[in-house]
Amino acid sequence: MELKNKRVVVLGGTSGIGLAVAEAAGSAGATLVVASSNQANVRAALARLPDGAEGEAVDLLDEAAVRAFFGRIGPFDHLVFTAGETLQLGLLRDMSLDNARRFFELRYWGALTAAKYGAPSIRRDGSIVFTSGIAGLRPQPGWALGASICSAMEGLTRALAVELAPVRVNIVSPGFVRTPLWRGMAEEQRETMYAAAGDKLPVGRVGEAADLAEAYLFLMRQGFATGQSLVVDGGGVLV
Repeated sequence: MELKNKRVVVLGGTSGIGLAVAEAAGSAGATLVVASSNQANVRAALARLPDGAEGEAVDLLDEAAVRAFFGRIGPFDHLVFTAGETLQLGLLRDMSLDNARRFFELRYWGALTAAKYGAPSIRRDGSIVFTSGIAGLRPQPGWALGASICSAMEGLTRALAVELAPVRVNIVSPGFVRTPLWRGMAEEQRETMYAAAGDKLPVGRVGEAADLAEAYLFLMRQGFATGQSLVVDGGGVLV
């Protein structure tokens, strides 16, 4: 399947992996709708995307706002959900349960809400592509929250692939990726972290947002894949 003249909606599409997906889809000839909660980020993303791209600031935690958003944009072909924030690592004994629930709000419930209200507008040969991560496949101490969210998203993907057929539903599972989610760290500390993480990987580097974008485009184009989790991690689950 080609993406030329297909309409692609990217929630979380104004920075990081989501913006890279929008840019790659636009280069492939798709028309774009991007959304995130920050209007300034929407404006900045539209300045980088091809002419004709649309963008809105939408609170993805607000069910009524998400329902209204999909009501406004009309039919489309592919829905990509990359919205999220940096997960906090921490041991179970130190975990704030209220804080843990908050992370599920966007990464799981936000994705579920988007699927609920977006799926009726997806054309028959279209798809949904969610986002998880390799924490669910190879957790380490302190990763209980991240592993739980990733595993929940992969279960949701398989269930919706059955329920929403013939719309295809798949998920990308990134490894360590250089994205703005790490912007809260000092630059020197961040670069040291990237170098140390990359040295441990078989490919010798951490991922870039553009690396991951190719995985999302593959799943949009691959008309015979549904219910699948595509791991793109530089070999992270192997070491």
